[in-house]
Amino acid sequence: MTKDQKNEVIELLKEKFNQYNNFYVTNTESLTVEQIGTLRRACFNKNVEMKVAKNTLIKKALEAIDAEKYTGVYESLNNVTALMFSENPKEPAVIISSFRKEGKKEKPELKAAFINGEIYSGDKNLDALTKIKTREELIGEVIGLLQSPIQRVVAALQNKENKAEGADATTEEAPAAEAPAAPEAPEAPAAE
Repeated sequence: MTKDQKNEVIELLKEKFNQYNNFYVTNTESLTVEQIGTLRRACFNKNVEMKVAKNTLIKKALEAIDAEKYTGVYESLNNVTALMFSENPKEPAVIISSFRKEGKKEKPELKAAFINGEIYSGDKNLDALTKIKTREELIGEVIGLLQSPIQRVVAALQNKENKAEGADATTEEAPAAEAPAAPEAPEAPAAE
């Protein structure tokens, strides 16, 4: 690889690191070409960009952006590395997890994940990362929580209206039923 080619790869990686707040560093060593193709298709279908690059070039790209910010990622740059970039922080974890289950494999292995400024090192974090809530899911939960008390108040008011209407209907029917009984009561004592 020439120096110009290396610089081109570094610039491409810098663009991706700046574009996405979330990326995963995975070990794809020992996967066949067919398995890599399947993994790439799964990524494509979920809007996850997968890039394979040399560890030294990845490190140079990260250092060029912010050397301190990505310090925890550097130690994961060994063996064969594939990067997964995504807007959705949990999507790459879901892809890796389902890919492993389908193929009954231990690879791809999660080496590190950079999620909104936080670094998760090691494959042990994969399950936790599959359960991360996306921004949209969190907003939906907050809206649901905010709507819950309002829905209870509306339901209580509607219930109160229904009871009031039911009481009005009973009150209207009751005098009609009592009216004929009232004239009979005075006639009965007069007959005695």
